[in-house]
Amino acid sequence: MVTAERKGRLPGERDDHFMRLPGAQIVSTRALLTARENIRAAIEAKAMICIYGQAGNGKSFAVNASLRELAPALTRRIQFRARPSTRDLRHELFHALGLPGRPPSHAIEFDRMLRGALEEPRVLVCDEAQWLSKLCFEYLRYLWDDTASDLTIVFTGGNGCFEMLQSEPMLESRVYAWQEIGGMPLDEVLTVIPAFHPVWAEADPGLIAVCDQEAAHGNFRAWAKITHHLVTGLKETGRKRVDEELLRWAYSKLSARQAV
Repeated sequence: MVTAERKGRLPGERDDHFMRLPGAQIVSTRALLTARENIRAAIEAKAMICIYGQAGNGKSFAVNASLRELAPALTRRIQFRARPSTRDLRHELFHALGLPGRPPSHAIEFDRMLRGALEEPRVLVCDEAQWLSKLCFEYLRYLWDDTASDLTIVFTGGNGCFEMLQSEPMLESRVYAWQEIGGMPLDEVLTVIPAFHPVWAEADPGLIAVCDQEAAHGNFRAWAKITHHLVTGLKETGRKRVDEELLRWAYSKLSARQAV
């Protein structure tokens, strides 16, 4: 359960990994290193940036890991799974910022409170930004444009995020940097996956390559799911290392994926 103290804060490091995969390590993919530099530059410039891409490629992972290093105390996160109103957005910001008392009942008072809170340095992560409406984007721009504001905004999202932000010219013109996170190419997979989890540390690189070409396609979430199944398979069979039979059994659990 998320406590009131944790609401709006960065998740714990273990929560970054799909299904809290035991033994998983943070690995410095090219996307993560680029995200870290983009976020660092945005914080220094008090800017807006957008990090987007297909599901499972590691957007939230890269953003969370970067901010945990760069600005853990300053970062607040908001996320919606359905189209919010500006009222919903105000209330989510109120709770994420940990403001005292009850939310004001009038919009003018609410706006004054939020603007005052954002005079202190803050990094606001708007996850799943494709769900935000035009009015919500306008409201975030209004808060960011305030001359007294000390606010950095990181928009992240999957399908439709880039298109949504690009369709709002007043917002798009203010975005300092755009980063699309795609799937890992095979050469990166062969470097990253052995460091990602102990089950891959001594695995045959040829098996890792076959798994990526036939099942994972550079998608980090797919790799995490396959790894989960492998951990179970190794335990149940008593095997010490990944072999082709066990590997194919593990990725047979996934639905068929098409390489993007």
